[in-house]
Amino acid sequence: MQDFHVHSNYSDGSFLERMVQAAESAGLEGIGFADHCALTQREPTASMRDLYGFNLDLTYERRREAIERLRERTSIDVYDAVEMDYDPRDEARIRSFLERADFEYAVGSVHEVDGRNVQVASAFVECSDAELDAVVDSYFDHLVALIDSGLFDVAAHVDLLERTEPLRGRAREGHYRRVADAFADSQTIPEINAGRATTDAGIVHPAGPFLEVIREREVPVTLGTDSHRPDEVGPRASFLEDFLDRWGLEPVVPPALES
Repeated sequence: MQDFHVHSNYSDGSFLERMVQAAESAGLEGIGFADHCALTQREPTASMRDLYGFNLDLTYERRREAIERLRERTSIDVYDAVEMDYDPRDEARIRSFLERADFEYAVGSVHEVDGRNVQVASAFVECSDAELDAVVDSYFDHLVALIDSGLFDVAAHVDLLERTEPLRGRAREGHYRRVADAFADSQTIPEINAGRATTDAGIVHPAGPFLEVIREREVPVTLGTDSHRPDEVGPRASFLEDFLDRWGLEPVVPPALES
C-alpha cells in the first residue's frame, strides 16, 4: 500500500517529516510528495500562486535535498513528484519545466476553467443551466487535453467538479467515455483520490459511474490520499484499502516508477 499524492509545506500541506511519520504510522510502504505548482502568468491564477505558494518551480531543488535527507531516516519509500496545474495554453512552459526538474513522476490536474476555480461554488451560483453545462464541457475538454499531452504519469481527481454543488451531477456518460478512451490510448493513468472521502461529503474521485466506465476500458489506476495534514493520511489510506477490496481493484504505481 503506497500513497502517491500528498502535499507538504512546499505548497499547502504540513512539514515533510511529519507527513512521512504519518505514513509510517499508517503502515504505508511509500509516500509521494506531489506539491502544487502553477506556471501560468494569467490572472487570477498568478495571484493565487503568490498567495498560496504554489511555486514548486522555484523551490523543487530545496525540497529534493530535504527528501534525500528524509530517505536516510525512514524505511519507507519517499517519492519526489509534483502536481501541476494544467491549462492547454501552458503546455510549452510545463513541458520545459518538467524536463528540467526531472521529477520521479508528474501528476496533472485541472482546477480552473475559463478563469474560475471549479472548487469554488460561489463562482457559479448565478450561472444558468446552459452556462453550467458549458463549464462542465470545458472541464472535460481540458482533462482530455491533459491526458493527450503526454506530460503526466497521473491525472488527479478526474471529476473534481463533483466537489462543487452547482456543478455536481452535471457530467454525463459521454464525458466519462471520452476521458476513458483518452486514458486507454495514453500512458497517463487516473488515481483513486480520497481527498473528500472521509468528510461529510463522502466524495471519491472518480465517482462510481465514472469508475465503472474506466474499468470497462481496462484502464489501470493508482492511489492518492491527497492529504495535506498528518492526521489525514491514516484514515484516508484505510478508506482506500477498503475501497479497493469493495471494487476488486489492484492499483499500480505511476508509470514512470515502473522503469
